Amino acid sequence: MTGITLLGSTGSIGVSTLDVVARHGERFHIVALTANRDAEGMAAQCRRHRPEYAVMADPTAARELGRRLSDMSRSPEVLAGTEALAFVAALPQVDCVMAAIVGAAGLLPTLAAARAGKRLLLANKEALVVAGSLLMQAVVDNGARILPIDSEHNAVFQCLPRGFSDGRGIESLGVERILLTASGGPFRDTPLEGLAKVTPEEACAHPNWDMGRKISVDSATMMNKGLELIEACWLFGTHPGRVRILVHPQSVIHSLVQYRDGSVLAQLGNPDMRTPIAHALAWPERMDSGVDALDLLAIRKLDFHPAEPGRFPCLDLAYGAAAQGGTCPIILNAANEVAVDAFLNRRIGFMDIPTVVGETLQQLPREGVEGWEVEQLLEADRQARRVAEQNLTGCVA
Repeated sequence: MTGITLLGSTGSIGVSTLDVVARHGERFHIVALTANRDAEGMAAQCRRHRPEYAVMADPTAARELGRRLSDMSRSPEVLAGTEALAFVAALPQVDCVMAAIVGAAGLLPTLAAARAGKRLLLANKEALVVAGSLLMQAVVDNGARILPIDSEHNAVFQCLPRGFSDGRGIESLGVERILLTASGGPFRDTPLEGLAKVTPEEACAHPNWDMGRKISVDSATMMNKGLELIEACWLFGTHPGRVRILVHPQSVIHSLVQYRDGSVLAQLGNPDMRTPIAHALAWPERMDSGVDALDLLAIRKLDFHPAEPGRFPCLDLAYGAAAQGGTCPIILNAANEVAVDAFLNRRIGFMDIPTVVGETLQQLPREGVEGWEVEQLLEADRQARRVAEQNLTGCVA
């Protein structure tokens, strides 16, 4: 059986992963589940899936989890903290690690999985945004394998030749361009003057996908697509000039690969994260995901539009950060996390998010990160968060 550590089990990706795994109980075994603070949700998952380890990032939540599981005859070993996350990601009985912790907090356990030579199912785009060079080198040095879970990158992966390996330049495969699709979020047709009045509830109401609150806001601003641009460059060994983003409201074509001979290959499917999860878990085979087959006759029409800069300024910021490299993607991601959190807590308005991110990028100098270790990268992340917090002052929710 394939042993799995699931980093971020109570989030939307984690829940979908457990749904897929439960359909194939003869094939997979959950070794470890991890979460941040949701002790109640984690307790329910532990009772159903019987992991060997349960890790809470928050120590208080870990104590609460231990209390909730005290009546189990064979309860999992409950651990707490970042080091425990890295520990369960590198366990010898683990073959596959699902990295689904949102934000830069997922970096250390994701890196630990790569250094342990695991099959890494990567749903945490920030790990590559913050530490792309370090993570990809760890994959090469330790014989690990990255299988992308983001629907867009998973679609690209499916459209590349079977022999593609991590980080190999796609130009050598005859690829001319990667086309990442985006739904455009809930405000793709909202008059521009109405965006300043957007509420957190409206921003989290994604028209196609069931996602967490932070990712839903990123979809509404298109910052998620900007982060995916940076991630794609690392995963597929290319540069921003070869990645184009298209608004595709139906979310049926998840991405496309344009080849030098004029061919364009696309991966289509219903908007359900269980499809890329099942693909990565079974790769190079295929297995049932629980997702209904796509009915093209019911869809009938597929639309594509350019992303308007005035509507999605975060996308321009991400292209700029990707082109400059160095610490710029780190600053972009950190400032965005601070700004989105402030918006969700009604401290700033929706259109203040790109303002805070842009000001933080302007105020902090770009530094090269070649040869940097994790702590240096995380210090750049912390510095960017401090500056971004200062830039929240003056914004009015």
